Amino acid sequence: MEDSQLANFQTIFREHYPTVLRRIVALIGDRAAAEDLTQEAFLRLYRHPPDDLGKVGPWLHRVLTRIVYDYLRKSGRDQKLHERQVWHLHTQETVSPSQEDLVIREWERDVVRQVLAKLSERDRQALLMKENGYSHAEIAEALAVNPRIVATLLIRAEQRFKRNMTDGEMMDP
Repeated sequence: MEDSQLANFQTIFREHYPTVLRRIVALIGDRAAAEDLTQEAFLRLYRHPPDDLGKVGPWLHRVLTRIVYDYLRKSGRDQKLHERQVWHLHTQETVSPSQEDLVIREWERDVVRQVLAKLSERDRQALLMKENGYSHAEIAEALAVNPRIVATLLIRAEQRFKRNMTDGEMMDP
């Protein structure tokens, strides 16, 4: 930027800074944030000045309005996110299972263990690996089978598991 342009910018800055800051403070109510937003407005002026510097006042007003809208929109999203996080933490801290729920969960685990015990070792291992997030390739490697048959193997193991859950009988692999 040339010396004359820099001098013009400094003059405009000194003349309009208090007004821009006052308007932004009035709109958002936070002086520290308003100072940051005012700097942003003048940074935009410095980088992309209007064609007619005689109309810099209206130009700054339009820019500060957009900056404030963006700030309010972002702070609204941030506030909602913060509220959701607080709510999530609060519900995690305050919600603990009752003794009855704990007994029911343990009973369900025992039933699942009994049904798994009725399955073949291959079906049991395949289902447990799938439940723990292993990929089909990892399951194929662990079971020493062709990776292309893992999907079918899992479907059939799930079917046997479901039948054993409902029938209480052991199915052939």
